[in-house]
Amino acid sequence: MRHIAIIGSGPAGYYTAEAAQKKFGDDVRVDIIDRLPVPFGLIRFGVAPDHQSIKAVSGRYEKVALSDNVRFVGNVTVGKDISIDELQSLYDAVVLATGAPNDRQLDIPGADLPGVFGSAAFVGWYNGHPDFADLTPHLDGKHVVVIGNGNVALDVARILSKTRAEFIGSDIVGHALDALETAHTEDITILGRRGPHQIAMTPKELGELGHLARATPRVDRADFPDEGDDALLEPGMRKSVTHLREFGSIPEAYRADKPVSINFDFFAAPVAIEGDGKVERIIVETTKLDDRLRSVGTGETYTIDCSMVISCIGYQTPAIEGVPYEHGRGRFASVDGRILPGLYCVGWARRGPSGTIGTNRPDGYAIVDLVAEDQPRGVGKAGRPGLDELLDRRGVQVVKFSDWKKIEEAEIARAREGAPREKFVRIEDMIAAQG
Repeated sequence: MRHIAIIGSGPAGYYTAEAAQKKFGDDVRVDIIDRLPVPFGLIRFGVAPDHQSIKAVSGRYEKVALSDNVRFVGNVTVGKDISIDELQSLYDAVVLATGAPNDRQLDIPGADLPGVFGSAAFVGWYNGHPDFADLTPHLDGKHVVVIGNGNVALDVARILSKTRAEFIGSDIVGHALDALETAHTEDITILGRRGPHQIAMTPKELGELGHLARATPRVDRADFPDEGDDALLEPGMRKSVTHLREFGSIPEAYRADKPVSINFDFFAAPVAIEGDGKVERIIVETTKLDDRLRSVGTGETYTIDCSMVISCIGYQTPAIEGVPYEHGRGRFASVDGRILPGLYCVGWARRGPSGTIGTNRPDGYAIVDLVAEDQPRGVGKAGRPGLDELLDRRGVQVVKFSDWKKIEEAEIARAREGAPREKFVRIEDMIAAQG
């Protein structure tokens, strides 16, 4: 019998478990370990609450989880309740699928002022992550600056812009919905170091900004290259740029009926955040592109008055003691996913935060192929019984998938009208909901 431990219950973790089932059949036992009592990682806490169709992929993971040879082991923290060395002594292979849940740091003066938030924190706040349940976003000001030109920046801008009615059908948590309803936001500026042709925004997410009840996007047409240059872009990017060009042509008369503006500020690099004990303004330097399409500062600066800054500039994987780590890239150090003998990484923990949710599927299958190549058969380690004995001895209260289903039932039962669920945002409440 082969025993595999996967650390992290997000997409990369479940795709790897699925791959192990298909590769090894009944001759494998997989334990998916997560520090939270609830599974699905990025799907639950990262995907925007108004993108329920994307969250539906968790149904595929549930089929894997309910099979006989895969088990969810929730409420177990690696590095605290059990070490990597201990897991390696118990399992033939240990796969790190921890994702990249930590914000990449905004390295400019004033980034530590109250009112500056990373996207992991802000998204976690409105998605009900226990680590960010007590966040207090500065929603009492009129202007919010969002740094970044990817889909996360679009998610943040859209969530800040929506009316309460537009959240019907979403699973945004109640405390965030109430706070956003009373927010004073009138302007949202999205800062990007480069231009419209260099964005990392997909057509669907951009298109949504054109259909908001009380907000309208704004783009300066002078920021665009010649329209003929759009033909050189790949089809998806060309659609995204078409949306931006359409935003730049929205009549002012139409804007007059929308109290919130979403302003795309291209060729703009933040250089400092200022304020007396809190965010009051951000200093921005204009940029241009060099021959390699990199942004280069021009030395010219301007000021945007604002009450909150949300940095959406990327994520990194948290380091684990004893595991080689690439600090410059914010991921585990590996060769194609091999870290050390018997220790692997997959998904964002291997690649860094890139690709879509579906990108993790071939990644998981490739890692399982490596496991099979390195270890043609199991070597008789204790596996699941050994883990249970160790955690029981340490008094760790393990949450199984059947326990999670009780938590889920309770969340569905307490949902507000029109919502699929009301998430518990405290670990103790999750544990209590098991009954």
